[in-house]
Amino acid sequence: MREERVVAQEPARGENELETSLRPQVLGEFIGQPLLQERLRISIEAAAKMGSPMGHVLFSGPPGLGKTSMAGVIANELGVRMRRTSGPALDRPGDLASILSGLEKGEVFFVDELHRLSRMVEEVLYPAMEDYQLDIVVGKGVGATTYRLNLEPFTLVGATTRLGMISSPLRDRFQIIERFDYYTSEELLEIVIRSAGILGVGITATGAETIATRSRGTARVANRLLARVRDYAIARADGKVTARVANQALSLLEVDELGLDKVDRAILESVVRKFGGGPVGLSTLAIVVGEEPETVEEAYEPFLLQAGLLQRTPRGRMATEGTYLHLGLAPPADPQLRLV
Repeated sequence: MREERVVAQEPARGENELETSLRPQVLGEFIGQPLLQERLRISIEAAAKMGSPMGHVLFSGPPGLGKTSMAGVIANELGVRMRRTSGPALDRPGDLASILSGLEKGEVFFVDELHRLSRMVEEVLYPAMEDYQLDIVVGKGVGATTYRLNLEPFTLVGATTRLGMISSPLRDRFQIIERFDYYTSEELLEIVIRSAGILGVGITATGAETIATRSRGTARVANRLLARVRDYAIARADGKVTARVANQALSLLEVDELGLDKVDRAILESVVRKFGGGPVGLSTLAIVVGEEPETVEEAYEPFLLQAGLLQRTPRGRMATEGTYLHLGLAPPADPQLRLV
């Protein structure tokens, strides 16, 4: 039998440091997105040489691909602090004004879920992004007075999974717009090995490969699966993650060879078995699988579409030939079904 070499093993850190410790701190630690990294590196170096804030940045793409981590990397590379919030948290213009007025020169202001900003807050953001100024209204009615407050120059980094929901006026105020793509198996393998080293997990090359291939092209999923497999290895094996241990753990977690979990398969099986392959509306499908429509659309559909296991049509969601094959079923003789 082939001997498995341990490729990563370092002292463990405290569990309360888990999420922070796995995030890359500088571009040299960030794995994947090579062209995006190079373009950002140029912008960062140019800002440093000019002694001015980096242009505002907008990141888009499915969840878990590193948008938040890259915002932190930008701040670290620029040598400044990052202030972080989310679109839903900024429900009043005063909330935004309070944060912006407290920023120091060159700092990074990161807003996650940017597409969920209210229109009132968004309008306050326009002059802040363009001129580093805030318009503050004091009083009400005919006696109201508008004052303009000067802000320290800053860099806004926004992240969204729904680029189409961001208004054109807001999108046009970003100088840098980048999309994160799914990771390759090779990149995910590097991520798993790096994270295993940080977590102090003994892992073999084949064990890391088993986790990487089931990570749905997503760094966050890779790290989450690694942590779950580590727990299984400690509780049910000798603590080392081999291919056998990883397969046993992932089988227990109901993660199949493509990385699909219980909900993914429920979506596919519902489309095929309950709706004859589709089309079926998003809301109806979400009710059947017991999830919110936004969760299905943002957390599950992107990978199913990418893997060719689901089609999104004007009439609704439909199965593909690959859907039937993955479920071990014979595809119907329908010319609309294609093996994607």
